[in-house]
Amino acid sequence: MAATTRVTDLSSTTRDGVGTSPRRPDGTLKVTGEFAYSSDMWMEDMLWGATLRSPHPHARILGIDITEALKVAGVQAVLTHEDVPGEKRYGLEFQDQPVLAFDKVRYKGEPVAVVAADHPETARRAMERIRVDYEVLDPVSDSRQAALDPDCPLVHEADEVPHHPEYNPRGNRLRYQPIRTGAFTEAAGSAEREEKVLEGLRAEAAAVVTTEYEVGMQDQAFLGPESGMAVPAEDGGVDLYVATQWLHADQRQIAPALGLDQEQVRLTLAGVGGAFGAREDLSMQIHACMLALHTGKPVKFVYNREESFYGHVHRHPAKMRYEHGARADGSLLYATAEVIVDGGAYASATPAVVGVASSLGLGPYEIPNALMDAYGVYTTNPPCGAMRGFGAVQSCFAYESQMDKLAAELGMHPVELRVRNAMSQGSKVITGQEIDMPLPMAEMLERCRDLPMPPERSTLADPSDQRMLPGGVAGTTRGEGVVRGVGYGVGLKNLCYSEEFDDYSTARVRMEVAGGEPVVQVHTAAAEVGQGLVTVKGQIARTELGVEKVVIAPSDTQVGSAGSSSASRQSYMTGGAVKVACASVRDEVFSLARAKGLVPEGLEDTDLSLTGGKVVSATAGALVSLADLLGEAAEGGAVVEHTREFHHRPTEALDPQLGQGASHTQFGMCVHRAVVDVDVDLGLVKVVALDAVQDVGKVLHPQQLAGQIQGGSTQGLGLALMEEIQVEGSEIRNPSFTDYLIPTILDTPPMRIDVLERPDPHAPYGLRGAGEPPTLSSTPAIVAAVREATGRPLTHAPVRPEDIVGIDV
Repeated sequence: MAATTRVTDLSSTTRDGVGTSPRRPDGTLKVTGEFAYSSDMWMEDMLWGATLRSPHPHARILGIDITEALKVAGVQAVLTHEDVPGEKRYGLEFQDQPVLAFDKVRYKGEPVAVVAADHPETARRAMERIRVDYEVLDPVSDSRQAALDPDCPLVHEADEVPHHPEYNPRGNRLRYQPIRTGAFTEAAGSAEREEKVLEGLRAEAAAVVTTEYEVGMQDQAFLGPESGMAVPAEDGGVDLYVATQWLHADQRQIAPALGLDQEQVRLTLAGVGGAFGAREDLSMQIHACMLALHTGKPVKFVYNREESFYGHVHRHPAKMRYEHGARADGSLLYATAEVIVDGGAYASATPAVVGVASSLGLGPYEIPNALMDAYGVYTTNPPCGAMRGFGAVQSCFAYESQMDKLAAELGMHPVELRVRNAMSQGSKVITGQEIDMPLPMAEMLERCRDLPMPPERSTLADPSDQRMLPGGVAGTTRGEGVVRGVGYGVGLKNLCYSEEFDDYSTARVRMEVAGGEPVVQVHTAAAEVGQGLVTVKGQIARTELGVEKVVIAPSDTQVGSAGSSSASRQSYMTGGAVKVACASVRDEVFSLARAKGLVPEGLEDTDLSLTGGKVVSATAGALVSLADLLGEAAEGGAVVEHTREFHHRPTEALDPQLGQGASHTQFGMCVHRAVVDVDVDLGLVKVVALDAVQDVGKVLHPQQLAGQIQGGSTQGLGLALMEEIQVEGSEIRNPSFTDYLIPTILDTPPMRIDVLERPDPHAPYGLRGAGEPPTLSSTPAIVAAVREATGRPLTHAPVRPEDIVGIDV
């Protein structure tokens, strides 16, 4: 059965290599509406899938009756947990999430049954006829209670799910990670001794600031909802075309649920309409495959927007308590923190999020005495997992707010205090890991501070222009009561995977001659989710092999894993894999040239390169064209192909008592300065400028880099001022883009970007992943600017109008 899946061909024939800005091969297709997204797939005789979801956040399932649903004309299948052919549970890290709920539901929107029908409306009508008998239970919605109260009701019974033993979960705790350094080390494990140490440090400090902070639940808000198509195969397996971030992780979870070998579950990446972490977990994948195998027909799922809010993980909301003490000169003496992230009903990536939130939870500052307690917990709230910034965003808001408060207490400029305590190469984070790569934090802060300021509104040609006022074109203010504020933010982010994860990527590179010219094909399983990796792979191949025409094969599971398009890792990991595979191809080409006597005696490979489609010697000039050396592939010419894996350097797990260990691969940093105008009477904010300084190690594609920094900054703006999933009693109150607000172009300010290139000696080309650090520092910078304008404490992100005006609602 041939699938008309329209997987877009992302071939590239531009000449440009690393460091230039070739046009994205998918760019024109996307802006003209011709790009094939996963929701565009179509096959003759295909069925449509629909999902019945729980209306309750916490309930026991007493019975499911599908009789009436099966009577609907056009319905081909109605499946429940009884029809799952293999493992009943799956999960990204823990197998704790039911394929279809079978004992209890633990969040509103949890899948209970799936339907396949010949029309999407038919599937939905049948879904509404399924009768589920629930015994409603009280929700477990308070994350602090779940973390710290031993009498809190359990979301999962102790023997229900296979917890990871090294995290020592207790009750609703998914992971607890303490970190102790300096004077707190000897007192670790005893609350009484730790309190005595803290009392002594407080007495020594010239300034102490203590605050509770909260970060709300943010949605990734990608524009392309979850969708995909499963096609049954003749070997009893299934072919799945899907928008995802990690093909092989999907395959690893899907196959056991279907009772199939992994080789029988073949995945191909379909067009992805944004991701930002939410597509790292499964959504409709297993359901589509089950229905396809059950009916023998292709089955397509496309979620609507409301279902998408229920159908994917979100950013973890966090409750945090921070205390900092400093000497009179501004040097930090100690810091303590309690960070509780709400993982919701299922684990997803919560344990790893806790690892990041704890290890980076006090920021890029020299702190001799540190006490950190980080918790990730189960609740009956919506499941939370990966989102851009991954655990570091929440703690960054807290520690940067603390630095502003401390600066005010000491009468110092906020940049001066940060520079006074800034880490640099050779510094150690609170886990004891040395930063063994450039970290020009003090320079970045000073460069950001010294960037030109935007003009005052009074100097504009038309100061009353509504576009330049808080509230924008809505015309809610005429400029009265508008106050300007300036704020700064710094974020330290780990890049690539951490804590002993054997992270790697695989690339297959093939060189041949076709049509009289050398052609290189690059094949990986890496997901292009809009970040521009498809362009970077071609740039690397052209740089390493000196060939103009590079074809990027569709990403699928016919080649080894490339890992996830997350953690700012793909340029580093898949870029590294493409680079080493190209090196192997290049070495074989040199060997062929030598075997044919085309390389003068005495010339080493270090004297040779591939440039302009030729083998070139630095001393003897061009030796042979690749077209002549390899010959036409169709006529029996040589084909050179190599598959290589690229692994980053090993990392360590954090020890469970003191939290020490070199847990991270690489660090990235961004510094932001935000300028805002605030209507203090109406609680409205206009971000006038959001300028950034970032060290990226090496710029691979200047234009795409700017897009990454701008995009990350804008998502941070959303978290600072408008984006929050409202959860009450474990229920989402605003599952739509009508009520969940994201920044538009009218909310997005000018962004001056200053890029540094201080290469990381451990990374390919010295690069650093660039997509996540701007998301950290933009949020606290904007909130700090609003704080300066209003004088309000503003301890919650996003800032609400009532926070600015100072009223309770």
